[in-house]
Formats: sequence, structure tokens, C-alpha cells
Amino acid sequence: MALPVAFFALFFAWPVAAIVARGLKVDGAWQFGRIADVVMQPDIRHVLWFTTWQALASTALTLVLALPAAYVFARLDFPGKQLLRAVVTVPFVLPTVVAGSAFLALVGHGGLLDQLWGVRLDTTVWAILTAHVFFNYAVVVRTVGGLWAQLDPRQEEAARMLGASPVRAWRKVTLPALAPAVAAAALMVFLFTFTSFGVVQILGGPTFSTLEVEIYRQTSEVFDLSTAAVLTLVQFVAVGAILVVHAWTVRRRESALRLVAPESTARRPRGAGQWVLFAGVLVTVALLLVLPLAVLVRRSLDAPGLGYYRALTNADGGTFLVAPVHAVWTSLQYAVAATAIALVIGGLAAAALARRDAGRLVRGFDALLMLPLGVSAVTVGFGFLIALDKPPLDLRQSWFLVPLAQALVGAPFVVRTMLPVLRAVDGRLREAAAVLGASPWRVWREVDLPLVRRALLVAAGFAFAVSLGEFGATVFIARPDSPTLPVAVARLLSRPGDLNYGQAMALSTILMVVCAAALLLLERLRIDRTGEF
Repeated sequence: MALPVAFFALFFAWPVAAIVARGLKVDGAWQFGRIADVVMQPDIRHVLWFTTWQALASTALTLVLALPAAYVFARLDFPGKQLLRAVVTVPFVLPTVVAGSAFLALVGHGGLLDQLWGVRLDTTVWAILTAHVFFNYAVVVRTVGGLWAQLDPRQEEAARMLGASPVRAWRKVTLPALAPAVAAAALMVFLFTFTSFGVVQILGGPTFSTLEVEIYRQTSEVFDLSTAAVLTLVQFVAVGAILVVHAWTVRRRESALRLVAPESTARRPRGAGQWVLFAGVLVTVALLLVLPLAVLVRRSLDAPGLGYYRALTNADGGTFLVAPVHAVWTSLQYAVAATAIALVIGGLAAAALARRDAGRLVRGFDALLMLPLGVSAVTVGFGFLIALDKPPLDLRQSWFLVPLAQALVGAPFVVRTMLPVLRAVDGRLREAAAVLGASPWRVWREVDLPLVRRALLVAAGFAFAVSLGEFGATVFIARPDSPTLPVAVARLLSRPGDLNYGQAMALSTILMVVCAAALLLLERLRIDRTGEF
């Protein structure tokens, strides 16, 4: 546990503590009244209200549209089910910048709606809400569908035989059993939308701003670090409360999963109702998930002869110090380095947590590992700027700062993927190898590694995809001569002109293809047969 604890203390706890000190400490004295002063400002209250309101609206809309799909994947069996599952999951692993760019190509200036009907929906709340549904659709489908597939359908059939209508049987039998999973999915979606940055930054324009966007604006545009630090503290408290409630609902959900094998509950669609529902889900997936990505690809091909892609090789001297195409190579390098760090940190933490003799303190560290997933990425990037600015850890000019920030987000995925497999390894195998004279390193290499190799590959794939698309922290700390793909897309979109817009679409397409390829590889290596992340 020594290295994981040191890593999270140094690159997570310390930056967050530095933010708290910057926001509440003035001339060496704590100023707790500063929080009230900032929060009571009319423009800040508007940001807080919009952040909460849009998160609630996005969560409700996602549940309404995704719950039917959760039923289809849980209860219906049809050709191409695994392919459709991968299509549904692609938006979740895409960077938020790509999601914003896809909807900008659909509803923005010169987008599909603008060309067909002269309608523009960018810089409107509906564009933001729809993009959030696009991004979080898979969260509900996977989380609720995973449990739904394990519910014994005979319970609902028994209620029907006793005279209950289909609606009443579902409301009295199925819904109470699904409630923990629905609550967990809703809290997860609320958390993602409450801390939304890339989508709101691209689609919201100057009209709409969440806490994440306001923290970024106060830091990079207004240069009011004190206000940004207070807002960061407010968001940290809110996210902490959400994570506590989420942990409680997950514990409730885990107690409800001792049911039937998921493969035994899926049947071919029967009756007009199931066929209509199945068709409706296919139409929703096509319009909500596939269409924006297809329009994104088409807009990247608008210039004759792949002109936008060829333009990526030219440095214009304005937006970048290097040609935009260098962002592809830079992102891949950063993602590989971040994946290696996440595998080492997450793998060691998972190995320690998997030990049956692990103490209470070690088990408590498991919950702390999840904090980087919930805490604002903008907060992490901002914290790096103000905490890692003095010797012996003055890393502001180091390229290694970006992979460190990305690894913070990737390490929890590694832990969550490897921990169940490591716990399932029979300890007697290790003991037998040790009795036969194997060293601890050889025991790991000969016993554990062959059993967890597939989980290790899945964890590496998740960490790579997450690192490749990380935007909130990277936008603070990426050097001007080494932008990542998400940062390059955001910079191109911020500049006027069809060439900049087309290059942003081309880079977004490249990023989408790389992330989708990583996801398809994950689907082939997936070890969780319940279909959950």
C-alpha cells in the first residue's frame, strides 16, 4: 500500500488541500466567511442553480430514455445484441469534447438541422441536456440492465397469475427490486452531469455555465484564484455528499444480486408490445447515439479530397505552436504513460485490498480510491497548478504532469477491474508455490499473473481510453507546444472560420475512432458476464 498511498496523498490530497487553503486563507488567517461572500454573489448563485437544475433534468431525461433499453438488453434476445451493446457503450468512453463536437455538428451553425430546416439549437439548454443523455445513456443501460437480467421473471409471472395487470405486476414486483440499481445509476448520471465541463464549454457558449466551467473561467480568464478555489471547495463538498449516497445505494444493490443467471432470462421478442418497444429502442439509439457521430464524421469530410485532414499537418502559427496532427502522437504518448502509472498504482492497491488479512485501514482506502472519479477534473488540474509549483516538486513545466493527472482517473478503473479477480484466486495455490520454494515475485508471476492477465488487459484498456479523452485537468496543465487531442479540439472550436471548425471535426473523428477501437477490444476481453462496466 505504500506506493498507492503516497501517490494519492501527493497528487490528489495535497492539491485539494492546497485549493482549500488558497480559498479560505488570507494573510495567514482562515477566512471562512469568504465562502458566504462568494456564494451570495448573484452570478455565482445563478451558476449554482443552473448546475443543479441541468443535472436533475439530464438525469430524469436519461432515465426516461434509457430504462426501456435496459429492459430490451436484459429480457430480449436478438441477433446482433453484442454489437448493439458496443454501439450503446461507445458514447460513454468518448471524451466529452467529442460528444460536444458531435452535437455541434448536428445542431450548430451549418449543422444538419441548420441545413435541412434552418434551425440552430447550440447555445441552448436543450443541446446540453441531449448531449448529456447521449453521454450517460450507457450508464443506465449497463447498471440497471445488469440487475434486471438477473431478476427471476417467474416472480412477476406469479403476480400476473394472481390477477395483477402487467403494469401493476411491474410496479409491485420488479420496480422495488430494481430500485437500488435505478438509484445508483441516477446518482452516477447526476454526478457526471453536475461536474460537466466539456459539453457545457462547447455547447453552452457564454450563456450557460456550470461550476466546472465557472472554475475554469475564474482561473484562466478572470484570474480570480480565490473565487475559483472557493467554488472548488463548494463542489468538493457537494460531490462528497453525492458519493456517500451513491456508496449506500451500491451496498443495497449488492445485497439484491443473489438471483438467477442472466443468460436464462432473455427470450426472443413476443407480442406486439415487445416488438414495438424493441423498435422504439432501435430508433432511439439510431437518432440519439448514432446520428450525432455520423454527422460528425460527415462534417469532417466536407472539404474536397480530405482537405480538413490534410490541414492538420500544417502549423498555422496561431492556434498551435505545432501542427495539429502532432496532438494525436502527443495524446497517445501521454495515454500510454498514464496507463502504465495507473496499472502500477491500481494493481498494487488491488493486490493489497485483495488480501484476506487486510486490516480495516487498508479496506477503508478502497473508498478513497474512488474520490478522483467524483471530484472535478478541473479541480485536479487547478490543484496541480497551485500545489506543484515549488521545489522539490516544481512540475509545472514538466510533460510528466499530464500523465500524472490522467493516471488519477485511470487508477480507480484498474482497481475496480482487478480486485474481484484477485479476490477469487485460491490462496492455497500461492501457499503451495511458496512451500515448493518459489519467491514472492515468482509466485506472482507463475500463479497470479496467468489468472489475472485478462483482467489486467481490460483494466489497461479502460485506463487508456479514459486517459486519452481526459480534458478537464489537461486543459489547465498541457503545454502550448504539446496539446492533447481534446485540448486541440477545444482550441480549434474556439476560433472562427470553416477551416478551424473542419479541423476540429477531423480531430474529433480521429479521437472517436481510437476510443471506439479500444472499446471493441474491451468487449472481446470482457470478463464480467453480467454486462456491467
